[in-house]
Amino acid sequence: MKPDSSKRQSGIALIGDVPWGTHFCQFYRTKEDLLEMLVPYFAAGLANNEYCMWVTSQPVSVEDATEAMRQAVPGFDAYVRKGQIDILRYDQWYTLGGRFDEKRVLDGWVSRLDGALKQGFAGLRLTGNTFWIEDKDWQAFKDYEAAVDSVLGNYRMLAMCTYSLEKCGVREIMDVVENHEFALALSQGQWQVVERKRWLA
Repeated sequence: MKPDSSKRQSGIALIGDVPWGTHFCQFYRTKEDLLEMLVPYFAAGLANNEYCMWVTSQPVSVEDATEAMRQAVPGFDAYVRKGQIDILRYDQWYTLGGRFDEKRVLDGWVSRLDGALKQGFAGLRLTGNTFWIEDKDWQAFKDYEAAVDSVLGNYRMLAMCTYSLEKCGVREIMDVVENHEFALALSQGQWQVVERKRWLA
């Protein structure tokens, strides 16, 4: 299904409205950095009838994410009860069976989207925290991100991937930026948008 051309509220003031198919990332240092971006991102999705999936890893647990959403979104538990948001650990999504399988994960997003559309939701809004990735998984995950970036524009999805700066050297940062439309990063205490074309020029 081709997405419509309408824009969605990102919930993040710095980037405003974005079209379906947007694939971007955030570089973070702390738990607070993550929650500062992800909570309003998902609050906007819930308010706009989108199905939301938050796949967590350190430093934010499922319980942390749930409590942060409950504090920020009136009636959050009602959204949970009607199945509009799922908050999962990374090993319940990325590494089922003890290994990362890029095709299974990508197919899984599409399957979740199909189910959401059948339930009457407008589309799928997702995030995945990559703190769990080990060196042996990096190339496979880089290939997965490239695949996501190449196909996401065909779907009613928004994807925000989050990367810890503790685990990213220069090579990893370059790999990440290459496979996302833009990145959010802190510079001198202020969030900035780094566009792929500008970074790689």
